[in-house]
Amino acid sequence: MYARVNSIGMFGMNSFGVGVEATVDGGLPRFDVVGLPDTAVSESRERVRSAMKNNGFQYPANRITVNLTPADTKKEGPIYDLPIFIALLITTGQLECNISKSAFIGELSLNGKVRRVTGALPMVIKARELGCKEIFLPIHNASESCVVQGIDVYPVKDVMQLYHHLTGGEKIKKVTSDYYNEYVRPKETYPDFSDVKGQYQVKRALEIAAAGGHNVLMIGPPGSGKSMLAKRLPSILPDMTFEESLDVTKIYSIAGELPDNVSLIKTRPFRSPHHTISTAGLSGGGRIPRPGELSLSHHGVLFLDELPEFPRISMETMRQPIEDGKITLSRVSGSLTYPCEVMLVCAMNPCPCGYYGHPTKKCTCPKGAPAKYLAKVSGPLLDRLDIHIEVPQVDFRKLSGEEKGESSAEIKKRVDAARRIQTRRFRDTGVTCNAKMTPAMTREHCLLDEKSKQLLEKCFDSLGLSARAYDKILRIARTIADLDGCENIELNHITEAVQYRSLDRKFWGSEA
Repeated sequence: MYARVNSIGMFGMNSFGVGVEATVDGGLPRFDVVGLPDTAVSESRERVRSAMKNNGFQYPANRITVNLTPADTKKEGPIYDLPIFIALLITTGQLECNISKSAFIGELSLNGKVRRVTGALPMVIKARELGCKEIFLPIHNASESCVVQGIDVYPVKDVMQLYHHLTGGEKIKKVTSDYYNEYVRPKETYPDFSDVKGQYQVKRALEIAAAGGHNVLMIGPPGSGKSMLAKRLPSILPDMTFEESLDVTKIYSIAGELPDNVSLIKTRPFRSPHHTISTAGLSGGGRIPRPGELSLSHHGVLFLDELPEFPRISMETMRQPIEDGKITLSRVSGSLTYPCEVMLVCAMNPCPCGYYGHPTKKCTCPKGAPAKYLAKVSGPLLDRLDIHIEVPQVDFRKLSGEEKGESSAEIKKRVDAARRIQTRRFRDTGVTCNAKMTPAMTREHCLLDEKSKQLLEKCFDSLGLSARAYDKILRIARTIADLDGCENIELNHITEAVQYRSLDRKFWGSEA
């Protein structure tokens, strides 16, 4: 007897339809799984056999063949346990039902419990695209899957619950969501900028960065507040749209990092990996690569503290992805591309001891150490960091004062206003902020008057700026003009923008 059950497979961010075919023939007892299964898929025969016996079903003492189609596509993971189980029940005559428009995914425990799988959200979306009307999946994946409309999602606790549902017994209650109709941003959970004493210039730089989506490098002595400032940056970023939330949730679902009972990630990610992280941990890795910190920061902030302490190869890995907004990982099994449109925020000390240029503490590093320390960060990577800002030590009077700084809510109002201008400017182009402008867009939207051109020419020669740095200054100036509500870039906007490139290599090296 023959049976076919619909399922879904995953390869990176890409999902695809899988047909689970089963036959039971005469001959010696044997269970074969074909169709390019990996070890986890091949081992499903033991989990399915135990689940059938432990729940009172008859396990066939014949030759069982399970084929996973398409046969030329690699299948991985234990997600096919549940569809194989259903296919065997139908093949052996223990289950009669019409499931031609149904899909099944789920890992089985030996007692028949249906366990959580990774990547459920993109698999449900794919099932809907393939014309499935309903999908049965683990109960622990119900929250993330219910945001998909146009398909009924049934959370399954164990195989007996599913059996009763399919045979006309007690029905499983499908989960529903109105996220498409009502998308409410949760209460803010990030620290507030009002806690920061002083550092007005740095806060201004971060406001510009948030308004234009610019990358930032903060340089300052230990205890000056670099990490404190970076952790507050997400509190002034624009709210995520539903589409952005869905993109981020997909990545976390695939990586297996989606928290329990979370339907949708609605706050921008903030990732802060330790400097001992491996290259694979940062960019993504594994035999079939999983998303790394770059992709887990998609539409959010990736904060790298103590930047020169990161391995050189790890830093160089980020160069192209932060420009392109995506990272491609090639392995023997194939090439995978993950999105990584991130705001890269980095922090570092000015020298190994941390006190070069400190007003009260003497630097104990040998001569030339500050330049050598900065040289750990390559010129091309430094060039890709739009804003370079010094973070000075805060004096006692400001620290001990009772005056509270400007709140994140007030700063965010200005950031949101600037982003609305950019949304109108880049409508239907796929660009979301000034930092992502193409060279052609930069020439179109960053026109300068004669005085601004002369100033920028002098800065270009004196600081030894690259062509990329020139474009970034124009984009930063465009963001400053947007914050001021100005249609054109003016001389004061260029003057302020140039200040945020004052720590380029040529300038820093001459100081050391």
